[in-house]
Amino acid sequence: MRPSNRELNQMRDIVIETHVTRHAEGSCLIKIGDTHVLCTASLEERVPPFLRNSGLGWVTAEYGMLPRATHTRMRREAKNGQSGRTQEIQRLIGRSLRAGVDRVALGERQISIDCDVIQADGGTRCAAITGGWVALKLAVQKLMKAGDVISDPLLDPVAAVSCGIYAGQAVLDLDYPEDSEAGVDGNFVMLGSGKLVEVQMSAEGSTFSRDQMGQLIDLAEAGVAQLVATQLAAVG
Repeated sequence: MRPSNRELNQMRDIVIETHVTRHAEGSCLIKIGDTHVLCTASLEERVPPFLRNSGLGWVTAEYGMLPRATHTRMRREAKNGQSGRTQEIQRLIGRSLRAGVDRVALGERQISIDCDVIQADGGTRCAAITGGWVALKLAVQKLMKAGDVISDPLLDPVAAVSCGIYAGQAVLDLDYPEDSEAGVDGNFVMLGSGKLVEVQMSAEGSTFSRDQMGQLIDLAEAGVAQLVATQLAAVG
């Protein structure tokens, strides 16, 4: 039995609220169970120096956790510098979102996705990727409505979910009690078409077999399909 009493293949409740901030070109608050992440998309009519005059657009991301997003207060990273974990996660978010973007169609402009964890209960990077795509989509819709972009540069939704081996069984969408005790923990980033973008897997107390890996991928495919359906409903 899972601590949350969910079935092995059952996601936590998923809620995506859009247009939650006034100034950002795209924004949403994604809630996956008790993990809540605010995602905003900011448009800039410029690109990093290495892309100038290339005709290619760019999507990048930043990630952070508010001091009391977890059980005990953390010091703000602005005071101490970003941790290695934070840097790794924001690079993951950026390259995951770019996997679903036609950068030629986007044009020579940059969209920055900011993901701020308000409350953490496991799976924050997955929620950030999933909500980040919604914020990105809303910003692109604004570009298209203004006529600044002719064809939709977002080729496919991008979403992510965690899976793992908990108490000897493959489970979908780990919350914190499961994540902290899982023998195997994995994050799966996928396109809406089902193609894999990135897989992060590690044994954290026990090894896993190829068959178990297959079980986790099957669970992830089902979870991502549910997330993508929620994303598409949110962006209308």
